[in-house]
Amino acid sequence: MTDIKKYIFTSDRLGFRNWDLVDIDKLHEINSDKNVMEFFPGIPTKEQTTEFVERMKNQFEDKGFCYFAVDKLEDNEFIGFIGLSEQTFEAEFTPCVDIGWRIKSDEWNKGFATEGAKKCLDFALNNLKLDKVYSIAPKINVKSEHIMVKIGLEKQYEFEHSLLAKNDRLKTCVLYKAEPNIPKILPNPKGH
Repeated sequence: MTDIKKYIFTSDRLGFRNWDLVDIDKLHEINSDKNVMEFFPGIPTKEQTTEFVERMKNQFEDKGFCYFAVDKLEDNEFIGFIGLSEQTFEAEFTPCVDIGWRIKSDEWNKGFATEGAKKCLDFALNNLKLDKVYSIAPKINVKSEHIMVKIGLEKQYEFEHSLLAKNDRLKTCVLYKAEPNIPKILPNPKGH
């Protein structure tokens, strides 16, 4: 039985929550999967995974958002993260809030990343009232770019990622953006 109270919000199949220390081992297992980490410069160590979880917990407590720990509602199984995080690497659009996801590979191709990212984007724009949300991925990561398009983000441009400058395979990244749907007020024609 799912304990809905532990979730900040839910989508049809997923629950989004802050992190627990018990998530560290499960996330480390996901982070150790070469398929999951194909478009990253390396495999995070257990220590780096622990630091990530602690950073996300603190960011949630400070800002009200993070890359949320995500469970399947049907069985409460932790499958990875989907959510929002502050990015401060050197770029013309930073600091910013980006939307991202990392899901264990045996849960791929079931629509979880798209479903979860749509829900997180809605949370960002309508609950948190953020004026824009970005998404960033190496250009060769067409799966992530496909999700960006499916959730309604608009491509801005390609750029050289400052943290990946020495990695020829990953340094060229795509930047997508979402903004709230603000109705455009057209000028009133003369005489009306």
